[in-house]
Amino acid sequence: MDALTLTFGILAAIILFLFGLQGFAHEVQAHSQKTLQVWLGKVTRHRFLGFLLGAVSTAVVQSSSAVSSITVALVGSGVISFRQSLAVLFGANVGTTATAWLVAFKLTDIGPFFLVIGGLLSILPGRMKVIGKSLFYFGFIFFSLGLISQSLEPLQDSPAFNAWLQLVESPWAGVLVGMVITLILQSSSVTTGLIILLVQQGLMTADVAIAVVIGANLGSTGTALLASLPLQHEALRAAVANVLFNLGGLLLWAPFIPELSRVITGAVETPAMAVAMAHVLFNLSTAVLFLVFLKPFASGMDRLLPPRPVTSPP
Repeated sequence: MDALTLTFGILAAIILFLFGLQGFAHEVQAHSQKTLQVWLGKVTRHRFLGFLLGAVSTAVVQSSSAVSSITVALVGSGVISFRQSLAVLFGANVGTTATAWLVAFKLTDIGPFFLVIGGLLSILPGRMKVIGKSLFYFGFIFFSLGLISQSLEPLQDSPAFNAWLQLVESPWAGVLVGMVITLILQSSSVTTGLIILLVQQGLMTADVAIAVVIGANLGSTGTALLASLPLQHEALRAAVANVLFNLGGLLLWAPFIPELSRVITGAVETPAMAVAMAHVLFNLSTAVLFLVFLKPFASGMDRLLPPRPVTSPP
């Protein structure tokens, strides 16, 4: 297989994966966004409930970018306050780790099953059609992951790819790669899934993969930041807080990536599971730390970007 065919094969599989994630998120959001907005308005009065809602909704939607963007938009419209949004954003970062576990457990074989069942149900009228579309895109995610896994196999014998891997062996280089890839793809789930597949193929070590996944967290904040630009000032404050939260976690953990990788790799069965476990530990520990110190963090944001009154649209 020539390099051009291999490259386009991999890119096509990644695009299908991204399409599946976007389609699934769209179907879930289209039929549950109003419910999510109501719940956000109710439970965010308590930081821990808001945190839990952010984590669960992101795990279901399979997109922290979607949940973060909705949250930022609700802040901009005055439905929830800036401080209420912080717990939800922290929880969304924990919920996004679900994708890593789904890939690490090699669930790609269930893709065709959900594709067929979802496709058949989507023919039916009413609520079954809605459920069918969601199941179809859910299966499409795993089906495309299987395609990515197959398309990556020839890279094992690629000198160019092995040379590229040597360039990202340092933790900070891996972090930068993860951030850039996620900014381009606008989905940390895609980056995480791709990296774990590389680990499963033996094409990337756990050390490098963990650094890339941590960098992907910071890159995922770009979507909410862009979504906040045309909105109220409070929405921008929430989006910037999301960036600083992820940046703080990155600075906290990045120096310890080699040690973290060594400990976790020795404690779990496979390198892929080690990456998924590191992803959970990184996101959960960072979120809990910021959740405990939510008030000082919010006060710091008040000094950095002072609040303004929420004005009604003309």
